Amino acid sequence: MAKANKEIVEEVNAKFTANDPEGFLDLCDENVVWSMVGEKTRNGKSEIREWMAGMKDMEPPKFTVAEYIAESDSVACRGDMTMKDEKGNEGKYSFCDFYRFKNGKITELNSYIVKHKTEGEKDRSATA
Repeated sequence: MAKANKEIVEEVNAKFTANDPEGFLDLCDENVVWSMVGEKTRNGKSEIREWMAGMKDMEPPKFTVAEYIAESDSVACRGDMTMKDEKGNEGKYSFCDFYRFKNGKITELNSYIVKHKTEGEKDRSATA
């Protein structure tokens, strides 16, 4: 099962790169929950579809996956990506996504995305 779930996550990344949100949603359970850390949690396909529709005119992200880890009903995927913002400025990011599956469908997705600093950008690191 872990191998099949890993293949689904590989397909998810291909769907995002191809700007195919419906293809991604086809891989999800109807009641999927997507938590993007620091953002609003989206509950269910309809809420995710609505959120993704707001990005339909944006260029899709480009992924470089460094590693997949699959165990039982979970898959972790980490790597780097580039994507353009609403103004067309390209940014570089590192990501880590954690997927949970049931009956071959994604039931939960937790995404951690960190933007790389550009030259001259102020350091906003936390201090103790």
